[in-house]
Amino acid sequence: MSNAIGLIELNSIARGYQVGDAMLKAAAVEILFNRTICPGKFMVMVAGDVAAVEAAMGNGLDIGGETVVDELLLPNVHGDVFPAISGTRVIETTGALGILETFSVASIIEAADAAVKAANIQLMEIHLAMAIGGKGYMTLTGDVAAVNAAIDAAADFIRDKGLLVDKVVIPQPCQEILRDKI
Repeated sequence: MSNAIGLIELNSIARGYQVGDAMLKAAAVEILFNRTICPGKFMVMVAGDVAAVEAAMGNGLDIGGETVVDELLLPNVHGDVFPAISGTRVIETTGALGILETFSVASIIEAADAAVKAANIQLMEIHLAMAIGGKGYMTLTGDVAAVNAAIDAAADFIRDKGLLVDKVVIPQPCQEILRDKI
């Protein structure tokens, strides 16, 4: 069972492939992403049990060396994070809409985990770096108080790292802006 995520962002595409291979050979992990991301970076994301992800990350970071831009090891990740990353999360009804934007892939995953653990909300989507200059953003929904609490918790976590771009809560969003989200 996957309960941890490991992520390494690199500024070298060639080294990114080598890191992904090394991570898979180091431990029994599942590769979630092994791809280029904007702007000219590479991302390797794995999932598995905490010990396996730790072993894979250690190996990947050793090989990545000076090409590592950012990293993430998130043990005991909330189960809602996985479908939000993969785009398989189905949201039937929406309430208030919360959006949080960060400067890196690793930070948006950490923010999403913090948000869903802080309040009774539903993660809608976690968008990772493609066509947005290497940034990440998440959308979530729930009642206004819960969305505010979740967005504030996520923003506080990311602000401390200097990676917060912006945060917004829309209490009653027009359904047209959510057309592709529900």
